[in-house]
Amino acid sequence: MSLRASVVVPTYRRPDLLERCLAALVAQDFDRHLYEVIVADDAAEARVRQLVARWKAKAGGAPMIRYVAVNGTRGPAGARNRGWEIASGDVIAFTDDDTVPRASWLAEGLKAMTPDVTAAAGRVEVPLPVDRPLTDYELDIANMRSAEFLTASCFVRRKALAAIGGFDERFTSAWREDSDLQFRLLEANGKVVAAPNAIVEHPVRPMPFAGGIRQHRKIAFDALLYKKHPDLYRERIRRAPPWNYYLILVAIVAVMWGAVARDPRVAWTGFAVWLVLTAAFCLRRLARTSHHPVHVAEMIVTSIAIPPVAVFWRLAGALRFRVLFL
Repeated sequence: MSLRASVVVPTYRRPDLLERCLAALVAQDFDRHLYEVIVADDAAEARVRQLVARWKAKAGGAPMIRYVAVNGTRGPAGARNRGWEIASGDVIAFTDDDTVPRASWLAEGLKAMTPDVTAAAGRVEVPLPVDRPLTDYELDIANMRSAEFLTASCFVRRKALAAIGGFDERFTSAWREDSDLQFRLLEANGKVVAAPNAIVEHPVRPMPFAGGIRQHRKIAFDALLYKKHPDLYRERIRRAPPWNYYLILVAIVAVMWGAVARDPRVAWTGFAVWLVLTAAFCLRRLARTSHHPVHVAEMIVTSIAIPPVAVFWRLAGALRFRVLFL
């Protein structure tokens, strides 16, 4: 009996989350003999290998659960490649170790994969608290609900992956590698459809105070995506550069220049522009989120830090990938 699908799950040093994901994948409302689960371990850890072995024994071979140690790469793109390359299913279903696929996820995804379809994009639901206003971080994670194509919930024909060479492993962070895959499938005239009933849940994990600032380093990969697909990037990701960030940076430079040149007019003008733009940025974020004092303090700190940090990583990506990208 041939397999209809192979579910590939990249993981990196999160065995507790992986365990939760595997429990959901084993409990799918789908013939267990018609799919397999492949865990691609980007850290090649003994504890993950043992965890997979335990679930393999518990499943009793249906579904088959396989482990692949990923060597020589770091990042989910490379791990997913190692997974689908050894897969036996005609359709490769991708999800992440921090998701909880609903019981109908696999069946609904495969239902969308009619013979003329190359790939199907499932949905990601983000459970959020209803008894209090959301934080900026929670609201940002909730944007996954409206994303067009995410590897947390998607289905791709194996032959289509082979034809385009799989994921681009230059995307070494969990950022934009899914859009790159979608764009390359579209450019190869593949038919990509929605599978709205193929749902995984993505619980929100705690984030330390101002921890989101570090996440902006991923923006460097926007430059790579733009270099490869400039038209699709502007059409589907960002229509124009974040000019407000650049204006804030210019104001900061004016303050520094005025201080060095001992020109108070330049310095104070730059400060006034910086203050107005930064305050407006902060207030926009607070207008739709929690006003708890700790959260307000976090919004002030991050609103000051994000524009220069984001511009730095955008320009760093432009230099790294040799593309004119603002």
